[in-house]
Amino acid sequence: MNGHTAIISGGAGDIGRAIALELARRGANIAIGDIVEPEKANDLLEAVLQMGQQARYDRVDVTDAAAVRNWVQSVEDNIGIADLIIPNAAIVHLADIKTITPEEWSRELSINLTGAFHLAQAGALRLLHHERPGRIVFIGSWAGHAPRADIPTYCVTKAGIRMLGRCMARDLAPHGILVNEVAPGNVDAGLSGRFFKEHPELREKSMAEIPVGKLIEADEVAWQVAHLCEPQNQHMPGSVVLMDGGLSLLS
Repeated sequence: MNGHTAIISGGAGDIGRAIALELARRGANIAIGDIVEPEKANDLLEAVLQMGQQARYDRVDVTDAAAVRNWVQSVEDNIGIADLIIPNAAIVHLADIKTITPEEWSRELSINLTGAFHLAQAGALRLLHHERPGRIVFIGSWAGHAPRADIPTYCVTKAGIRMLGRCMARDLAPHGILVNEVAPGNVDAGLSGRFFKEHPELREKSMAEIPVGKLIEADEVAWQVAHLCEPQNQHMPGSVVLMDGGLSLLS
């Protein structure tokens, strides 16, 4: 991936960090965006720089379309055209359909779905402008097709991500921009990882329910993302890489 530049939203989180490091190991320059203080990204930037790649952090709210466009342009101006685009930023509210508030519903959709669209669209438009091929990899979830009573809004946003990816894939494939999705199951990191730390009994219960008998590590998600970003991977537009340990076989 020498000469390629990756742009990753939610890049300061566990999964975003793992993706950044994996792509950097393969030679890509790395631009991460998040809402945390810049100091919290310093160790990640340093790790990328030590691999010999360029690295950049921008504080950006993905729900702000103009801010996302400016971020994409700034990355292009400073380290290169972002041709590996990873919309990863997401939140989740634990509340069933009877108790979720309108504000929680709206915020989750704004970040998980609309925010992903803002980055994917802004990145794609720059690639089209330069007549460059590229890769867009959405971070979806098996919850996009498996309804959960405790996280209905999250399920809806990930179902939306799946159709957004397919629509973009059909539109952009003729231009050499391949759009795909990695859909993890229960990850022992990020949003679910924090939940499992707070409720260790549910962590054990979740592992027992997974056919392969173990949770997913952030590095495994990153490896699948990197595989879809490889230049040699030229015939997978609109695909979903489902890595749920077999959960979907039970429902």
